[in-house]
Amino acid sequence: MQKNKVRKAVIPVAGFGTRLFPATKVVKKELFPIIDRDGRAKPVILAIIEEAISAGISEVGIVVQPDDQEVFEDFLKKPPKKELLEKLSPQNQEYSRYLEDLGSKITILLQEEQLGYGHAVFCAKDWVKNEPFLLMLGDHIYTSDIEKSCARQVLDVYEQVNKSVVGLTTMPAEILNTAGCVTGVWQELNSILEVRQLYEKPTIEYAQQHLHVEGMAANEFLCIFGLYLLTPKIFDFLAEHINQNFRERGEFQLTSCLDGLRQEEGMTGYVVKGKCFDTGLPDAYRQTMIDFRNI
Repeated sequence: MQKNKVRKAVIPVAGFGTRLFPATKVVKKELFPIIDRDGRAKPVILAIIEEAISAGISEVGIVVQPDDQEVFEDFLKKPPKKELLEKLSPQNQEYSRYLEDLGSKITILLQEEQLGYGHAVFCAKDWVKNEPFLLMLGDHIYTSDIEKSCARQVLDVYEQVNKSVVGLTTMPAEILNTAGCVTGVWQELNSILEVRQLYEKPTIEYAQQHLHVEGMAANEFLCIFGLYLLTPKIFDFLAEHINQNFRERGEFQLTSCLDGLRQEEGMTGYVVKGKCFDTGLPDAYRQTMIDFRNI
C-alpha cells in the first residue's frame, strides 16, 4: 500500500443527541460549551477541530443533518456582526479572526438521512476521495499525557506502520457494554497491538472468553478511544453494508466494517497516552466541565 500524507479529518455530528434531551432540542450537543485550560468558553466541536489542526490536519469535513447546516456555517464560516465585534475585547477580536481562518479549512458535508454512524462516515466518501483520513467522534474531546496531542500520536503510528490505526484505551469489564472492544497481539507491550478482532458492546462473558489480551489484568480490556486513522478502503465495506441493507440495531454501523478492513489490509491498535472525555452523556458532560480545564 502506498503511504499517503494524512491531510483530512472527518467529524460526524449528524446524530439527534437523544441522551442529552431536552437540551438538544434547542442546541446541538456538539455546540454545548466547555471551558478550556485558558479559561475560554468554546463549543465542543471547536475543541475537536483544534485537536485535528494542531496534529497537522489541513482540511476538516463535518458531517451534519441538512437542518443543522446553517447553524454550523454561522459558527464556522461567518464573522460576528460589526456591532458585536466592536464590543469584544481586543483578545476576543483577535480570536474571532482566528475562527475565520479556521473556518476556511472546514467543509460542511450532509447526511440526508440519519441511518447510523457508519452511514454518516460514508457520507464523507466523495470529499475524502482516495486518501487516508483521521476520523474523530463529534462528542469526544481529548487531553494528552505527553507533549504530542492524542491525534498526533495516532497519525505518527500510521506513518510508522502504514495501515489503519484505531486508538485504544483500557476499560474495566463492568462498562464494556458501552464501547467497542478490541483484542490482538502486542507488537510493543501496552502500546502497539496487531488487531485480531473488533467487537461492538460485548457482554462481559463474551469479552472474557474472546477479547482478553495477554498481559492485561483479568478484568481489564482494550476499548476504542474515539480516534481512528483509516484508509479509504473502509468506504468499500460501508458501501457493501448499505447496498445490502445490512443493519445492526437498526442502523449501519462502523465497527463491523472496521473488522472487514482489518481482515483485508491489517490493522494496528495504539494505546493513546491521554484521556478521552465523552460529552454526549449528562453525567460525563458534567464531569468534563469539572475536569477538562484542570488537566
